[in-house]
Amino acid sequence: MTEPSVLTASVRPGVPGHVALVLDGNRRWAAQRGLGVDEGHRYGIGKIPDVLQWCEEEEGVAMVTQWILSVRNLQRSPQELAGLYRSFTSLCERLAAAQRWRVRVIGDLELLPTPVAEAFEDVQRRTEQVEGMAANIAVAYDGRREIVSAARSLAQKYRDRWPEEPAEDLSWWEGEFASHLGTAGLADPDLVIRTSGEQRLSGYLTWQTAQSELYFCERLWPDFAREDLREALHSYASRQRRLGL
Repeated sequence: MTEPSVLTASVRPGVPGHVALVLDGNRRWAAQRGLGVDEGHRYGIGKIPDVLQWCEEEEGVAMVTQWILSVRNLQRSPQELAGLYRSFTSLCERLAAAQRWRVRVIGDLELLPTPVAEAFEDVQRRTEQVEGMAANIAVAYDGRREIVSAARSLAQKYRDRWPEEPAEDLSWWEGEFASHLGTAGLADPDLVIRTSGEQRLSGYLTWQTAQSELYFCERLWPDFAREDLREALHSYASRQRRLGL
């Protein structure tokens, strides 16, 4: 029997066990400085290991998920995507070489050019035995697409046979459905941080964020600082989580 998804990864009261981030604002950051969009993406993607380190040093944070590319972003110009892909490849090599975090990739890698997809697969393979903080990367990701994919997978699984568990037990079905998501086995986010001042999730972890606390930071992602992370964590600690109760 599939267990329901874990609501929280917290190991210390007042501290989010799982922090999820929407990395927004690279292009605006570059435009404000008269730089090319490639430079904005390069600087923004290069900040990811720094943020992982900051989260790692906050006692109680056990998992971080960062959204670096949506499926909609794939509609951008070939030139911009080429620059992004170079930054992604560099990021994968840095994370693999660090041997500090256990990397898991969430998203449709088949939508990426083969060398880029292989870079993400390689970093997963090279860090799967690392006993450090879990570092998830959401790339070519879309929450609705993930849910539709999970529903199709579940339908295929039970196409020819009905489960022995009672169909009326929706809690069982919830856990079974979650086991077909890209985040299967991972705790749901306790806290979601989005930079750049935009106050929406844009399809980020649509299923998983049902009970997450949200924090919107005005700063553009390349300018995101350790103080901003601490403010988000302080905001989280000041809230009384009810988890829908």
